[in-house]
Amino acid sequence: MNTILRRSVLGVAGLALSTGVVAGPLATFTDSTPAPASAAAVQVAKPDMDTLIPHGTQGEQSRIDLGDEQTANVKAIIEATKKAGMDERAAVVAIATSLQESKLENLGHLGDRNDHDSQGLFQQRPSSGWGTVEQITDPEYSTTAFLKGLKQVEGWQDMPLTKAAQTVQVSAYPFHYAQWETQAADLVAEHWTS
Repeated sequence: MNTILRRSVLGVAGLALSTGVVAGPLATFTDSTPAPASAAAVQVAKPDMDTLIPHGTQGEQSRIDLGDEQTANVKAIIEATKKAGMDERAAVVAIATSLQESKLENLGHLGDRNDHDSQGLFQQRPSSGWGTVEQITDPEYSTTAFLKGLKQVEGWQDMPLTKAAQTVQVSAYPFHYAQWETQAADLVAEHWTS
């Protein structure tokens, strides 16, 4: 008797499911209760290159091999970008900027080789108000500071990467940021969902 009852219930459930699928979204029921914590996480698709490089690249592209420290800094930049509520394109701009400024190395004061008092991933300067040495050599802080500056650039999303980065950084070599756009986009595509 239990077998017959179970088959009937499963048959009715199957009929209801197939009717809902055939009838389309108007006939489907949306359950608004949250999924239990044990439910499997939804796999988020990796960002595509049209999202990461919406304006195309400018000029010849450069690429370097990254070590463990540099890869950890890429991940720190991506996490800080997410915490700031900004998208993948912002991460591309930040990583390309750091590639140009420090090759993704968290640099301390370089003595005579130093550009003024520039330090950290973005070569930010305490004397220019970016923060203390301890702050600007912290990857999360320095990324957040860079992104705060980027947010203040009206229309940065519609600018070529080099213009957006230059507006924040005010570099003596504004076009050098562009050469890192492809590698930065590849890094964001690889690590955004990891």
